[in-house]
Amino acid sequence: MNAPLPTPNSPADRLPLTVLIAAPRGFCAGVDRAIEIVERALQRYGAPVYVRHEIVHNRFVVESLKAKGAIFVEELDEVPEDAPVVFSAHGVPKSVPAEATRRGLEWLDATCPLVSKVHRQAERQIEAGRHIVFIGHVGHPEVIGTMGQVPAGAITLVETVDDVSGLEFAESTDLAFLTQTTLSVDDTAEVVAALRAKYPQIVGPKAEDICYATSNRQAAVKQVAPGSDLVLVIGAPNSSNSLRLVEVAERCGTDARLIQRASDIDPAWLDGVGTVGVTAGASAPEKLVREVVDRLSELRVVEEHTLVSAEEKMVFKLPRQLVD
Repeated sequence: MNAPLPTPNSPADRLPLTVLIAAPRGFCAGVDRAIEIVERALQRYGAPVYVRHEIVHNRFVVESLKAKGAIFVEELDEVPEDAPVVFSAHGVPKSVPAEATRRGLEWLDATCPLVSKVHRQAERQIEAGRHIVFIGHVGHPEVIGTMGQVPAGAITLVETVDDVSGLEFAESTDLAFLTQTTLSVDDTAEVVAALRAKYPQIVGPKAEDICYATSNRQAAVKQVAPGSDLVLVIGAPNSSNSLRLVEVAERCGTDARLIQRASDIDPAWLDGVGTVGVTAGASAPEKLVREVVDRLSELRVVEEHTLVSAEEKMVFKLPRQLVD
């Protein structure tokens, strides 16, 4: 019997595609902790458990938790009096747990401990009589939460070097700076340098506020992108750390695309492409990475390699209410 003829445009007839997978990638310890808090709350209290804001910025994660009984809301007035509520990993202003306590709600704080560390730093700087210049993105939940830790007017938000140029503090003003944890390492260094040049007396944190996971994922992209023709970043459009990964790849001179699922991949993106880099923001599960690689394998014959730039072993404790 004759062997079947290959079908036109079958994967075997196409050019091989090298896929470079960045490591570390995907979930960080703070995201792992936040998701586990919601899951354990559902086990302990039963459905529904309310979550104020997306627990992390990833549609797949949010929909998975909804299927288990989580209900996502934007404000506490949407939470019934007898229901437990979880605060998202991004952190919340002090007014939120205060309101929850006043209403007698059972609440759990899933704020990433590294974000909570920035909150405590903000409090200490205010206690020391300093005005805070906070480097972050306008409207991001983490920024709103951090600015809500201190009295109104005690903190000023800047995003860029140009924003620093517009500051008009007197030379004698006691100043401190803090940063959002999910910023571009390179951009933030430029803003900090501008602040120090304009206000030599400004006080900075003892350790960098940008979290280890953000720094590690950006470093991993810097290792993958130069050898790639295209970098695919798995993450949500409202995920700060994922957007920064796209920017890092582009700064390496490589075309980069932010995708949420494998179904977002346009086969035309692979025209003339021999190597694709793949990474995932800190809120994207490994399942989505494998989904993307499987999709690429349907389009081309894939040769997969993982490039490891760092090992991560960080684990954060759960809230006391959920520890047996």
